[in-house]
Amino acid sequence: MNFLDQIWLIPLVPLGGAVLMLLLGRLLDPQPVSEVALAPGVGPQKHGHTGHGHHPHSPLKFLVSLICPGTVLVSFLLSAAAVLQLSSLPHKVHEVIQFTWISAMPFHMANGHMAVFHVDWGFLLDPLSGVMILVVTGVGFLIHVYSIGYMAHDNGYYRFFGYLNLFVFFMLMLVLANNYTLLFVGWEGVGLCSYLLIGFYFHKKSAADAGKKAFVVNRVGDAGFILGMLLMLSVLGTVRFTEVNALLRSGQFVTETAGFGVLSVMALAMFFGATGKSAQIPLYIWLPDAMEGPTPVSALIHAATMVTAGVYMVARSSALYELTPHTSMIVAVVGALTAILAASIALVQNDIKRVLAYSTVSQLGYMFLALGVGAYWVAVFHLFTHAFFKALLFLCSGSVIHAMGGEQDMRRMGGLKDKIPVTHWTMWVGSVAIAGIPGLAGFFSKDEILWQTFHSPKGSAALYVIGLATAAMTAFYMWRLMNMTFYGKSHVEPETARHIHESPWTMTVPLSVLAAGSVLVGWLGTPKLWTVFTDAFRGFPRWLEPVFELAEKGEAGNTAATEWSLMLLSVAVAAAGIALAYLFYTKRPSIPERIYERFRGLHKVLYNKWYVDEIYDFLFVNGMCKGGGRAMGAFDREVVDGGVNGAGWLTRFLALVSMWWDRWIVDGTVRFTGFFVRMLSYPATMIETGRVQAYALFVVAGVLAFLGYYVVR
Repeated sequence: MNFLDQIWLIPLVPLGGAVLMLLLGRLLDPQPVSEVALAPGVGPQKHGHTGHGHHPHSPLKFLVSLICPGTVLVSFLLSAAAVLQLSSLPHKVHEVIQFTWISAMPFHMANGHMAVFHVDWGFLLDPLSGVMILVVTGVGFLIHVYSIGYMAHDNGYYRFFGYLNLFVFFMLMLVLANNYTLLFVGWEGVGLCSYLLIGFYFHKKSAADAGKKAFVVNRVGDAGFILGMLLMLSVLGTVRFTEVNALLRSGQFVTETAGFGVLSVMALAMFFGATGKSAQIPLYIWLPDAMEGPTPVSALIHAATMVTAGVYMVARSSALYELTPHTSMIVAVVGALTAILAASIALVQNDIKRVLAYSTVSQLGYMFLALGVGAYWVAVFHLFTHAFFKALLFLCSGSVIHAMGGEQDMRRMGGLKDKIPVTHWTMWVGSVAIAGIPGLAGFFSKDEILWQTFHSPKGSAALYVIGLATAAMTAFYMWRLMNMTFYGKSHVEPETARHIHESPWTMTVPLSVLAAGSVLVGWLGTPKLWTVFTDAFRGFPRWLEPVFELAEKGEAGNTAATEWSLMLLSVAVAAAGIALAYLFYTKRPSIPERIYERFRGLHKVLYNKWYVDEIYDFLFVNGMCKGGGRAMGAFDREVVDGGVNGAGWLTRFLALVSMWWDRWIVDGTVRFTGFFVRMLSYPATMIETGRVQAYALFVVAGVLAFLGYYVVR
């Protein structure tokens, strides 16, 4: 079977599961909406579980548990088969056009030429989209299986899995689209699913607010993406990936080194869209609040897939960013600043999921740092490895929360190592991986980012120092989390301690698989100086070579001694961070308290997230939105309505004057003229009565008068 021609089935299968759940799911799980649990169903003490949901092992829930993970598994198998067939093609590119989505529409390009705009509903499978579909479906399947155990006691079970399947559909559309317009359909779709899943416990105000915040902030970034696409269409006349890349690499456009040209503005607008979806400065604020959603949502959407959409889009547009070095530098600087800002906040957070949330923001910053310095394959490599160990860490945190009856504050944990051993050891693997210890996935991708930042022509020493400092912070806050959660003295409440238990197999098996991936997948991209492994373990950059033509650019003249030195330095700072966390939170817990007392102000700033949310509330929510709304309301009330009301009052006043003029001047003149004529005609009216008798009387009187006159005379 030719799976390459059937890649349209990869997103269609999860869509079938979503449609079935969202349209017919009430027949499988028919509890009233009012009985939906307000928070994760892991115990009535913490989460207000209603107790009205079906039994976790009921036939109805079993059917949901079979259909939804099953559709993602089928999608993964189709993806694996298609990628395997793709690897045998000479150019490793296969495109499938289903139908014409937007018909031919003529328009004027920026250069004055006429062009025809049309968009196909088409799919593109190449090494980049191949990596993405394997991540989305592979990690997505494991998270679906994990959700069977984690969400077992929650009402709205079918609705949750329907949303998950719908998300997988849109994410696959995003990464398989062959043009920016269709990519944007998936882009908006995952934003919608993010809103639905973050606000899954919609009766809980904080969850509903977090969902709205994510939706609004992402729409702000999407405006930049739309402007970038429109500018691309105006300049290039197409939004199809293969055509855009061919035009940009044809030599028609020169590298914009002198300043910001139209291509730089285009790239910057699209990057602004990426800052929203991938949580970078200034639009990263939605992701930490998104932890209000169920933990599987945090793992799937906010660690492994959706938040990497911006990274994927910029990597897909590498031909554009190669021609815009000024915009690339902005990408690198924003990524570096985001990485260290988020890492500094994670140092002092006490909510186990919020630590991981800021860690995700920081690691995404690492990816954009790599993109900015031109190391596109390295950014995708870190995206790939990060999907394993960060999904693992989030799911482990969910297992801890499950064991703790819903408790998320690490200050109320400790000593859990032997009570939930599978969760402990798998989270240990994830923490070692993200810390950058050699042999695990995070080491290979993170070390490659630091090396590329140091030696790349687009990199700099300053960016390298920021990346190295972030690596040290990452090791420290992750092992602060490990020590506060699993080691040292127990701070668990006695009532909770009696109920601590390991998670069911549906949760621990995905943890074990992801832990194995966190160990092994990094070996696909070992450092080039490891010459003994070059042929066997250098597959990732070679795989992406057709997409990023310059994947190995700049490595030929590397000095091995320099790279070894920098590698050892990164390992040393990671080890120092781990050791320091162990000292502070297990051996000498009084030290953090003394540091807190001495640097109370700095701690307060970090704990309150540099007051970025408060600043945004002041400037945008209360200032621009509420204040601007009040100002616009006042303008509308006083100026617009005032003008309308004033015009009405003036019209009424002029009407009254007109009525007075008409009544007293015009009509008065007419009446006076009539009265004057009547007065003048009054004598005549006394004579001209119209009566024959009067006329006869007047004749007789006249005759008598004449006779009298002559007689008297």
